[in-house]
Amino acid sequence: MAYTLDQIVADCRAALKKDNGAEGRNAVRKFVELACLDEDFVSTHLGPENDTPRKVLYEDEELGFCILVHVASPETGLPHGHGPTWAIYGIAAGVTEMTDWHCTELPEGRTPGKVVKVKSYELPRGTAHLYNEGDLHSSRREHEVRMIRVEGINLMGVRRPRYEALN
Repeated sequence: MAYTLDQIVADCRAALKKDNGAEGRNAVRKFVELACLDEDFVSTHLGPENDTPRKVLYEDEELGFCILVHVASPETGLPHGHGPTWAIYGIAAGVTEMTDWHCTELPEGRTPGKVVKVKSYELPRGTAHLYNEGDLHSSRREHEVRMIRVEGINLMGVRRPRYEALN
């Protein structure tokens, strides 16, 4: 039986109502992995007719989290965090190389913070990774990647500090 949007919404709501911390977020990460591996879910929300870079499928009025799908073009992103919230990246098609960064100098005003590389790793299809508040990372894609993402709050329009790599 297919994993539906209604099911992932209900599962995420239940997990985050029980615990909005590490345990609940890890449960949400596992639900994202289930959705990424479900052919029906992926074809419904991330099929070839979807070329939208960012599409909100669900936003929870009570808890604030949102479930999105992304069709991401090949690119190398800049180091960033998610400001006041967390995000989970799930790979439904393709591979993303992620890099974790450590802040050596905080951003100040319009001056970007400075970061150094900690490690790089691949997120292949069917994997999801949680980035908590304060976690800095960047992504690199050689080919198009289709993702399911959950944000603790909808980040559209949220100003976040900028960072630049020292190495």
